[in-house]
Amino acid sequence: MSYSLRAIDSLDLAQILDLNNAAVPAVNELDSAGLEALVAAAALAHVVTSDAAPHVVLGFAIVFAPDADYASENYRWFSARSRSFLYVDRIVVSAEARNQRLGALLYDAIFTAARESAAAEVFCEVNTSPPNPGSLAFHSRLGFTEIGQQATKNGTVVVALLSASGDERSLERSRP
Repeated sequence: MSYSLRAIDSLDLAQILDLNNAAVPAVNELDSAGLEALVAAAALAHVVTSDAAPHVVLGFAIVFAPDADYASENYRWFSARSRSFLYVDRIVVSAEARNQRLGALLYDAIFTAARESAAAEVFCEVNTSPPNPGSLAFHSRLGFTEIGQQATKNGTVVVALLSASGDERSLERSRP
């Protein structure tokens, strides 16, 4: 099966909201207004679809650049440490579409955007409590390393704060 990436459009929002909220607690729950605000403020907001069903969202990524109008505590943590980055706020692949390299496809687009914007680093966070070992292993394969940890959501979640080089070497590591 072949897949395509494209920018999120308004027709995708209901599917993205369903995918996002099915992925809680790996990502924060959203309502429609919150999702629309994220997409509007994002530097990059893409969906992945199959070429056979281009209107069915299989996964998505929402990414922010420095100086975004975004109050996330994790985004603020990274913003305090760098002025040259892309921050992956959320990346979700539907349960039915996992293990088809769609996450790597989304990250290819993110690392391409990082190179094109001369962003030195790509940042993200992954839950360690509640644990998300699959995501930690996936990000490790992409070249991400832990640069810190922080408790969020009033201490109910602990995240590993991860960084990867924004240059093309990170992209090359993501390939098998």
